[in-house]
Amino acid sequence: MDKTNLLIIVTVISLFISLFLAFFLVTVKTKNKLSNSIFALFLLITVVDTIEPLFNLMADGPSNLGMLRNTFAFLQIPAFYLYIVSVCYSDFKFKPKHLAHLLPFLIVNAVLAARFYAVDLASKINFINNRQDMIELQFTHILFHLQTAVYIIAVFMLLRKAKKLYLENYAGTSVTSYNWLFQFTIVLTVLYLITLFKNIFKFSDYPYISEWIKIGLLVFQLLIICWYLFKALNHPDLFRNIDSKLKLVSDIISEEENSELAVNEEVYQEELLKLKMYMTEEKPFLNPSLTIQDVSAAIQIPVRDLSILINHKLEQHFYDFINTYRIENAMTILRDNAKSKVTVLEILYEVGFNSKSSFNTAFKKHTGHTPTDYRKSL
Repeated sequence: MDKTNLLIIVTVISLFISLFLAFFLVTVKTKNKLSNSIFALFLLITVVDTIEPLFNLMADGPSNLGMLRNTFAFLQIPAFYLYIVSVCYSDFKFKPKHLAHLLPFLIVNAVLAARFYAVDLASKINFINNRQDMIELQFTHILFHLQTAVYIIAVFMLLRKAKKLYLENYAGTSVTSYNWLFQFTIVLTVLYLITLFKNIFKFSDYPYISEWIKIGLLVFQLLIICWYLFKALNHPDLFRNIDSKLKLVSDIISEEENSELAVNEEVYQEELLKLKMYMTEEKPFLNPSLTIQDVSAAIQIPVRDLSILINHKLEQHFYDFINTYRIENAMTILRDNAKSKVTVLEILYEVGFNSKSSFNTAFKKHTGHTPTDYRKSL
């Protein structure tokens, strides 16, 4: 099998899977309709980027449509960023300011207008054949990698903040699903790094190396798309989003440094006692989707004060604070001889977890043992 046939086969398979997954995302019934639609858009933009072998097979030579297809790469990373934002924040909506993400795409096409879009076929062929000397193409590639670096850094910063907000305000085990976004970002970062090396060789004295790397990238992208499909079919409702208006406790503390914290020591002790009594008597931790807002409403302590009480005064994330009660409850069940026949899986659901991996992680963090080892040691 020659290189051309291999490229065509891989491209056709990637095209089919991408379009199938995009169709699935826009038709599946879920509350995450907007984020799914943005992910579908990301897939479609990726399709436009990866169909180059098929496009070249049908084209007689360089064309305006072909160059426009190439510049769609500048829309891929912004779509990825907006997908991350829409998944992290439940109140995300498209706003006019988001049109700024189109600027690199528009700038590149404006730069290419004079010496590519506006010239005849012979001039286009000359432009492509002498691409190593064309300042427009050099600028295009530099801008692409600069754009990629900025967005990747922004995504990692966003995920870091979003995970902290989740831990400070939610106690659902779905926090582990942030691994999906982190893995997604890592995979794309690796993909873009390989693309960087490909483009370096493209403008060097060894352009054939760039062609072989391109084949490797197409195969890699096919594997990534299959991974997307696996995730989408197994986890159509990835995880609970957070409100972007929520603030980190560290930011709240910083805001109140000049006016002292609103809660003095006496009030702090009263609120802590009320909180502990509520946790012990009402056992709200049995609710796997418990939030700090739920607890706040039940014990009538403002969310802001309760967040400071748990995340700052007790020096525990709300997520860990709630899991402590869940694990203590699980330990009680494990010690009960009358419940020796109850499985670990049944126990984790009973105490408020809905994921075996999250339960095992929290249990080992709290006790130093897995639930099974803990039961055997009794």
